[in-house]
Amino acid sequence: MANIELKKEAFGRLLTIMDELRERCPWDQKQTFESLRKLTIEEVYELGEAILKANDQDIAEEVGDLMLHMVFYAKIGEERGSFDMASLIHKECDKLVERHPHIYGDISVEDEEDVKRNWEQIKLKTGKKTVLGGVPRGLPALVKAYRMQEKTATVGFEWEEVSDVWKKVEEEIQELNQAHSTKDQASIEAEFGDVLFALVNYARFLNVDPEAALERTNQKFKRRFEFIEQHANKPLDDMTLDEMDTLWNKAKLLPPK
Repeated sequence: MANIELKKEAFGRLLTIMDELRERCPWDQKQTFESLRKLTIEEVYELGEAILKANDQDIAEEVGDLMLHMVFYAKIGEERGSFDMASLIHKECDKLVERHPHIYGDISVEDEEDVKRNWEQIKLKTGKKTVLGGVPRGLPALVKAYRMQEKTATVGFEWEEVSDVWKKVEEEIQELNQAHSTKDQASIEAEFGDVLFALVNYARFLNVDPEAALERTNQKFKRRFEFIEQHANKPLDDMTLDEMDTLWNKAKLLPPK
């Protein structure tokens, strides 16, 4: 708390710069909620990439970029007369106080699961119609599956043992194999989706973020395939799978990044 005044000063400087940009910069003057949306999504993914790389400097830069976007939205809201930075921050503070009764009230909790459970129950009491109502439709599918499972678990819709979750994965894989034998593409797609959904649930029980895990595997695959491209002594189209696999195995010996 000692440097709270420095934080206020820095945030005030950002608000002032935003005011100046909306007054004097042609590009900033042109921006709307709609035009900023795709740029904000891009910034979120850039932050996600920085987090996966565990690069604090990059994380700090991307957090700053996202903060600029939030200030930009607040400025546009102020111009439209719908909200401003002060009102939205106070509203968020009120929400945080309300949803942390174990800090600002007389509720006792044992662990983080109790906190999450209370959070979802309070949301239902304050306007949310369903447990899954707050999951955005536009989330990437793996993230959405994880969040839906996480939310329904807070009301008891949850396996008790991780072994039961793995049995469900095996069951879904068997159903996928059965669908494949029928050659019914719609059934194959449906069962494949069930396998992915069950695996996401298994990942959750293993305390693994499936989206992050898959992205790390994507990056690993990219590095290894690029190694093949760089060390091939002839065009890839002319190489056999065994020749490429030999280089692949060499790439696997490279230290992880």
